[in-house]
Amino acid sequence: MNLEFLENAASTHSGDRGSVSAVGLPSDNPGALLDAYSRAVVGAAERVSPAVVNVEVTQRVRRRGGEGEAHGGGSGFIFTPDGLILTNSHVVHGAHRIEVSLSDGQRFPAALIGDDPASDLAVIRVDAPLLKPAELGDSQQLRVGQLVIAIGNPFGFQYSVTAGVVSALGRSLRSRTGRLIDDVIQTDAALNPGNSGGPLVTSDGRVVGVNTATILPAQGICFAIGINTAKFVASRLLRDGRIRRSYIGVVAQTVPLPRRLVRFHDLPVESAIAVVSVESGSPAERAGLRQSDLVVALDGKQIAGVDDLHRLLTEAQVGVPSHLTVVRGPQKLDLTIVPEEAAVQ
Repeated sequence: MNLEFLENAASTHSGDRGSVSAVGLPSDNPGALLDAYSRAVVGAAERVSPAVVNVEVTQRVRRRGGEGEAHGGGSGFIFTPDGLILTNSHVVHGAHRIEVSLSDGQRFPAALIGDDPASDLAVIRVDAPLLKPAELGDSQQLRVGQLVIAIGNPFGFQYSVTAGVVSALGRSLRSRTGRLIDDVIQTDAALNPGNSGGPLVTSDGRVVGVNTATILPAQGICFAIGINTAKFVASRLLRDGRIRRSYIGVVAQTVPLPRRLVRFHDLPVESAIAVVSVESGSPAERAGLRQSDLVVALDGKQIAGVDDLHRLLTEAQVGVPSHLTVVRGPQKLDLTIVPEEAAVQ
């Protein structure tokens, strides 16, 4: 799969005439449906755009005859009133100087709080007055087909808006460090170089993803990191400046659980993570975890999705025997696993 990370270099119910559609508009008036779509996009864009920033980066590079500078950039969005900004790691990693342009044209120097190449997320900060942060949503509540809007600065065209739908959920992308980023949102809202780090927004103006990559040469296949993952990563970067993780060695994705399975095993969750593959020689392999196993808890703490597992696999778990609750076919198993520390990239 040829990935390009984006740095610069509702169905309706048919019936008789006059019936009401699923969105509460007359089914015999398609123009009204289009107007409602337009109002949703316009409203979301107006609500979030003041929080979207243009990130400009200067890096030191070695060239023949000495050291020089290279320039790049991307997008980001303010998520706290005191100037914290979420963006992509690949936008700011290794930057010598970072500058941020606000929606009103003001420019400010920015400081790097921390970046995590393994999740392609970073937090930077500006000292500026009267900032308008974006409201963060819940990526766990997204549904395939849901309207989403992407806002960013593609090719330097500031505050560009594109709209589309959630094409798929639970995707996995390989970051530049080689680590898989799980639970990624796939969308057909157009993204281009410079959109990196910008927000993916629902129709009510809440940020549900951080735009990050496209596939070359495909059209309409774009990706964003779920905002629940971004919230977790940002909290750790603010606390420590980096993320120290434990590691079990599985590729997994969030899946819904059949109701009969939930009832049969008396499970406290209605979704879990499905093991897609197990790495050779990993803690998961030594614990006996298998492909297609459904992991529903770690040390008694419920796991409803990949984000829950990421939150639980902290530095406190490194070298500590833990208990995985797994559903394998008709069986409910308790496996002992000893997580290891993930290598620092």
